[in-house]
Amino acid sequence: MIEVLSAGALATVQDLGRTGALNLGVGTSGAMDPLALAAGNILLRNEENAAALEIPLLPFRVRFTRPTVFAVTGADCAPRLDEAPVLPWWAHRADAGQVLSLAVPSAATWRACRAYLCIAGGIDVPSVLGSRSTQLRGAFGGLEGRPLREGDLLPVTETCGRAKTGFGITPPGLALPLQVDGLTAVRVLPAAEYDSFTPSSHEALWSEPWKITSQSDRYGYRLAGPELRPQRPMELRSHGIVPGVIQVPHGGQPIIQMRDAQPSGGYPKIGTVIEADLWRLGQAPIGSRIRFVLCNWDEALDALAATRRWLTNARRLVELYCNLGAVR
Repeated sequence: MIEVLSAGALATVQDLGRTGALNLGVGTSGAMDPLALAAGNILLRNEENAAALEIPLLPFRVRFTRPTVFAVTGADCAPRLDEAPVLPWWAHRADAGQVLSLAVPSAATWRACRAYLCIAGGIDVPSVLGSRSTQLRGAFGGLEGRPLREGDLLPVTETCGRAKTGFGITPPGLALPLQVDGLTAVRVLPAAEYDSFTPSSHEALWSEPWKITSQSDRYGYRLAGPELRPQRPMELRSHGIVPGVIQVPHGGQPIIQMRDAQPSGGYPKIGTVIEADLWRLGQAPIGSRIRFVLCNWDEALDALAATRRWLTNARRLVELYCNLGAVR
């Protein structure tokens, strides 16, 4: 087990998400940065969908109650094992009783706000509808369907025999950079109601920065920027939506649906952040500004292929190290 010694708000257990339940009114949940979670599990030779801890607010501290191997991915939060610094995006061994501390993320290398603590074997909470991810609104999954608290004990699958230490991988924020004017950028496909917005709204969408406001969370990012206006008033029936959809309420300020988004809504859709860039959005801090980049379907598929190649290369690198006996 691991014991939570101190937890910032909204730290939760997450895996890659809950699929196949949208028809039941159940959203996907899962890691806001799925690349970081998958990469941490690759480092530990876990299943890539193994459950880990998503930590959006730091500092954060846990104690290992038995020897294990772990990796911290996502934000650069200066991890320390007891008093010794350890590298992020690297596999490390911890002895029983040792304490891992994560500090407020540094922006020295790339801007990110969420850390992931992956444990050899994975966090062993019950699977609900095929996933161990926490769904806060429904209060299920994860640990009792809630954020973690001081004193929580989290069970870990009782094996770490495949996990090795002494190696790491390059974070996707460095390997797959994408910025516009120094700001985090995400690629967007025009959505169903795109052509119903005014030309000036189209221009603003692509040319202006958008601030992620404090009214943002795992359900959706509320943005602040120029008003986006339809050519005429639109009233739509509720329809299916997925993470990444950019809706525009009557006030003209867009909302991006995130991992805990409800599966239906009726606001007009001006665009959709492509699947390959959802991790960038998930790591954009509250209060930061982002840019949208227009892309087409083929470019979206190419971007998805690039992220999959990055994961494949990470997997091959880890297996190469382990098979050569270059790690202990």
